[in-house]
Amino acid sequence: FGTLFRVATFGESHGAAVGAVVDGCPPRLPLSEADLQPQLDRRRPGQSDLTTPRGEADRVEILSGVVNGLTLGTPIALRVCNRDARPADYAELAAVPRPSHADFTYQAKYGIRAASGGGRASARETIARVAAGAVAEKFLRARFGTEIVAWVAAVGEAEAPPPEAPSRALVDRHATRAPDADSDARFRAAIEAARAERDSVGGVVAAVCRGVPPGWGEPVFGKLEAELARAMLSLPAVKGFEVGSGFAGARLRGSAHNDAYVWKGERLGTRTNRSGGIQGGISDGEDIYFRVAFKPPATIGRPQVTADFQGRETTLEIRGRHDPCVVPRAVPIVEAMAALVLADAALQQLAREAAAR
Repeated sequence: FGTLFRVATFGESHGAAVGAVVDGCPPRLPLSEADLQPQLDRRRPGQSDLTTPRGEADRVEILSGVVNGLTLGTPIALRVCNRDARPADYAELAAVPRPSHADFTYQAKYGIRAASGGGRASARETIARVAAGAVAEKFLRARFGTEIVAWVAAVGEAEAPPPEAPSRALVDRHATRAPDADSDARFRAAIEAARAERDSVGGVVAAVCRGVPPGWGEPVFGKLEAELARAMLSLPAVKGFEVGSGFAGARLRGSAHNDAYVWKGERLGTRTNRSGGIQGGISDGEDIYFRVAFKPPATIGRPQVTADFQGRETTLEIRGRHDPCVVPRAVPIVEAMAALVLADAALQQLAREAAAR
């Protein structure tokens, strides 16, 4: 993933480890495992009573690309070992593709699959993205002062009002990663109700990227919002993406939607921000706002009438440890993918500016 700031991930849900290789990170950036671990801690399972009880510490190791606390400019290899894998929980699923999961499509594509825990299709793979995204975040903060904050904007039918000044400290006060206590209570009730019925519930994660200079993103096929959409839609369970006013903007007239310009002391900016910080596919210096829709987790505990790989009707009742709602743990994953997109866009713009000198 990426053009100049490139990332590849590896590993399966119940394999030995998951990890990432980051290529293109500039040299001499101070970087340590302590810089990466906080985001992994926010993603890891078992962090509250609303998530899967799988017991993973998710400690990240830097295997290459860093010496004496500084990046070398060479590939950075990151690894997180799986300590609490239980492939036996999935033995009976070898012959039955789980409804709305990737079992059937992986089998159709490769003729083989990692049947335990979904393999690469599992959300366990996203820990590699979070580790790589933390590297990108460190670069963005150090070079541009860029800040990325995501929060849970909806769980099922319950929605939170937009926070005035979202921060990670604010969001992390609540197990649901809601922006306020009232929304946290309503989100918790929705998640607990789904879990009590051995079911699942979806939700929406919103995010803001502050401190993004104007000029990032390509004007046609590499539009910044298109790259953000590609990043978010690559995540497990994501079914929708919108930036700025999104679909609500389609109900407005141009006179109500246009963002008029105003002088903001040191730069030209916009009075409103319905475009979400991106014009013509290029950042305009305003905060970038977007929302990501996650479907209900496909793995549920209640019996489901389905068919096995031979087409024979069967009743599937899945065991194992699963999240009734993924959005609280998806917050740092969304932040990570945004960081990867922005770091890549930053390097492309820096290269263009250097070539123009």
